[in-house]
Amino acid sequence: MIGDRWGVTDSDVTRFFPCDDFVASPGLAAWRGVLVEAPAAAVWPWVAQVRLAPYSYDWIDNLGRRSPRHLVGLPEPQVGEAFTTAGGRRRGRIVSVDPGRQLTATIMGAFMSYLLVPGERDTIRLLLKAVMQTNRWAAVGLSIGDLIMARRQLLNFKHLAERHHRVTAAD
Repeated sequence: MIGDRWGVTDSDVTRFFPCDDFVASPGLAAWRGVLVEAPAAAVWPWVAQVRLAPYSYDWIDNLGRRSPRHLVGLPEPQVGEAFTTAGGRRRGRIVSVDPGRQLTATIMGAFMSYLLVPGERDTIRLLLKAVMQTNRWAAVGLSIGDLIMARRQLLNFKHLAERHHRVTAAD
C-alpha cells in the first residue's frame, strides 16, 4: 500500500508489535522507523513524554503550541492514562506499556506501538506500527497522512534524544 512503510526493514515489518493484539485483521497497517544514536535510556523519556504533546507538526496537530524541547521528569506511563495532549486536550489512551521497551496506545480508532530495539554501540531503532480497522480506500489516505505526521514525530524524538544524550554525556 502507498505510504505504509518508511525507515523500516523487512525484518521490522515481520516483527510482533503489541498493537497486533488489539486489531486482528487490520485494514491499515503502517510501519515507521528511525535509527537513534543514543541508548534506550536517552530515547525512552522522549517517547514517554508524548503524553504532553504530539511532537510532530505542532502547527497542525497542536494548534501552534510547541512540543516541549526539554524533559520534564514525568513518571512512567501507566495503562489507562491519556496517550497525548493536542490542542490543549487529552487524546487517546495508553493500553500497554513496558517502560524502556514499548508504549502502545489507541487514538482515533487506531492502535499504535512504539518499540525501542537495541542496536550496536548504544543505538536504538525506534519503531512505530499503527493498525486500524478500515476499508482499503480510507487506508490509503490514512497511511499517507500518518506517514507525514509520524515521520516528523520520530525524527523529532531522534533529534531530541541525540541532543540530550550528547549534552549529558559531556557533563
